[in-house]
Amino acid sequence: MIIRIVAGGPEQELPDLQLLDVRGTVWIGVDRGALYLLDRGITPMKALGDFDSVSDKEKQKIVNAVPDHVQFPAEKDETDLEIALTYAISKKPDAIHLYGVTGGRLDHFFGAVTLLMKDEVMNEGTTVAIIDRYNHIALYKPGRIEVEAAENEHYYSFFAMNEKVEELTLKGFKYPLVNHLLKSGSSRCVSNEIIEKKAVFSFRSGILMVIRSIDGGMNR
Repeated sequence: MIIRIVAGGPEQELPDLQLLDVRGTVWIGVDRGALYLLDRGITPMKALGDFDSVSDKEKQKIVNAVPDHVQFPAEKDETDLEIALTYAISKKPDAIHLYGVTGGRLDHFFGAVTLLMKDEVMNEGTTVAIIDRYNHIALYKPGRIEVEAAENEHYYSFFAMNEKVEELTLKGFKYPLVNHLLKSGSSRCVSNEIIEKKAVFSFRSGILMVIRSIDGGMNR
């Protein structure tokens, strides 16, 4: 099961959500994100938020269409997205994908990125990714991760999310590495490319952010 959470960021940053509405997908709409889904003929399993980004008429549309809807006060300790992510994690899905969190306000975007570092996310074993039309962002704990080349060539960039990532090895990439020490603030591992059918990245310690980007848009 994949839980896809759609928040209320700029609509033009969204991939084609209808292509992602496949068997095994559960949708959650956060604030205006619930309206984005309904406008595409997708009824989310759950809608939540303070709904301060929709009009009264739009809010009523959400309430009428989504039986499981919860409104929270605007002033609270957690953001609407964090509440949705915590709920999604409790369902123990195979993966959680976040949409509608890029573009627009940078504080909202960085807030979403920091959610990927929550203990519940890093320790649960569920893959959580931020996805828009052009990017796929995920954090990884130490280990070995195999990736396949996509039909449209993707660019891979690697960043240390804590002080350092030790023994970073890249195989099957245009610019390979062996046991490289990737320090926070380094831009050495930006815009790499897969040159084989499959590629592997691995590392021994640290938290690694991997950003997969494409010029022509993506759906995942």
